[in-house]
Amino acid sequence: MTDRITKSMARNIYFGGGLFALLVFAGLTLDTVQQIPKLSNDDKITESVAKGKNLWEVNNCVGCHTLMGEGAYYAPELSNVFDRRGLGNEDAFKAYMNGWMASQPLSEPGRRKMPQFNLSEEEVNNISDFLIWTSRVHDNEWPPNIEG
Repeated sequence: MTDRITKSMARNIYFGGGLFALLVFAGLTLDTVQQIPKLSNDDKITESVAKGKNLWEVNNCVGCHTLMGEGAYYAPELSNVFDRRGLGNEDAFKAYMNGWMASQPLSEPGRRKMPQFNLSEEEVNNISDFLIWTSRVHDNEWPPNIEG
């Protein structure tokens, strides 16, 4: 073997490496597509969850909060708020959310103020259902700490 790489050797390395990378990419894509139904919890989407997501978008909650790490980092992560505040009890969480949303904006010194959206009890329950659904999506242990 010579100390130099010939044009044909370089071409074989280029095409061989490219083909290998393409096969790995295709395999990982196929695996991901097969895993999505098991991880996404999309079979549990109800009309209330869909309405809650719509309210989340219309009120631009992502402008301050993050959801599964996506959004602004001004306010807390909410993908695990059901686990933090509801402790697995949906009725208790909905009662908490109704009280929390009604009490906004808080006037505690040094605390960022969440606006008052004047949502009805049904709308808050829809957002609560959306956040409950979100907490049940497999998110690879995100966020890394319980307080988001």
